[in-house]
Amino acid sequence: MANNFWPTCGYTLLTTNAAGHLVVTDDFLRFLLERPELAPIDTSCAAELALHHRLMDAPRTDITAEDLAQLQDNDAAENYAVWLRFRQRLLAFPTLEASYMALFKGVDVPPLLVQHLTQILLRHVLGEEATPMQARAAEMLMHTQKITVLQDGAVMAADEATVERHATQGSFGSIGELLQQGGIKLRSVDLDVLNTDNQEAYWPRSETFDWVLSLNRGQPGLDALCEVMARWVHHFLGVQVRIQTEREIDDDHWVWHVGLDAQASSVLNDLYQGHEVDAARMERLLCLFKLEFVDPNDMLAEVRGKPVYLAMAVDEHQRLKLKPQNLLLNLPLAVRS
Repeated sequence: MANNFWPTCGYTLLTTNAAGHLVVTDDFLRFLLERPELAPIDTSCAAELALHHRLMDAPRTDITAEDLAQLQDNDAAENYAVWLRFRQRLLAFPTLEASYMALFKGVDVPPLLVQHLTQILLRHVLGEEATPMQARAAEMLMHTQKITVLQDGAVMAADEATVERHATQGSFGSIGELLQQGGIKLRSVDLDVLNTDNQEAYWPRSETFDWVLSLNRGQPGLDALCEVMARWVHHFLGVQVRIQTEREIDDDHWVWHVGLDAQASSVLNDLYQGHEVDAARMERLLCLFKLEFVDPNDMLAEVRGKPVYLAMAVDEHQRLKLKPQNLLLNLPLAVRS
């Protein structure tokens, strides 16, 4: 049975081309214009109302600096300038995938917009037959996670924004005291751990982002993350890869690695170069992975047939901030003619 998860992200407003990649539509641009940063409010001036109406009527219309200068609210004018720059980045390429890849050659749009595109693209990559575990694991690629290691060694991931929101709202649940051990002082947190018994309950709550995921080896959460990352790579790069968890890098011929976040990149670089890594930094490594190309000919000739090691790690505040673009920009792909 197909499940329409993350229904308000705007995914259904896009179309696809013959290659199955997403194409921006006027309705999607209108959807972006209704974001809180741009939607008119009671105090919006006449010029702002006219501008919003003009763009809603024709979302690709040219807007000049003089048009923005007519707005009385400087913050509103700046928000429109950001939106116009973002629109230009979206429309500069024929597909959303190509626009997304180009963003990282020089990011000049707010992280929230990049995160929004990541969510839409993950929704497309997962398709209509995604499992609840895959959908929850995919959240890790678009939202910062708060990581807690419990006394029994269980490694738990919760959406950081959700944890903070619950901490200020005062609701209480059994996971609250456990998450406090991870360094956040909470009044309360009421979050469920997603498992094979309750996973179907994910769908109606897919946009609450309030499911805790176990990241221990042998648990379905990490397996789902491996599956999501492999599908992400295949969709964007057109190559088939296998990704699995790894206990350590015991490889005298280690030739390539990719950190899935800034912390992991730093540790892997130091290890690769033979630099000493102190115990505190090593303890922040949550998981190692091994990525293998199904067809070695898809790899650079000099590393053909060798595994690519991946890692993810938390920062000093036990936050995990994955960068899915690293998987797209840093793999040893063969040069294609």
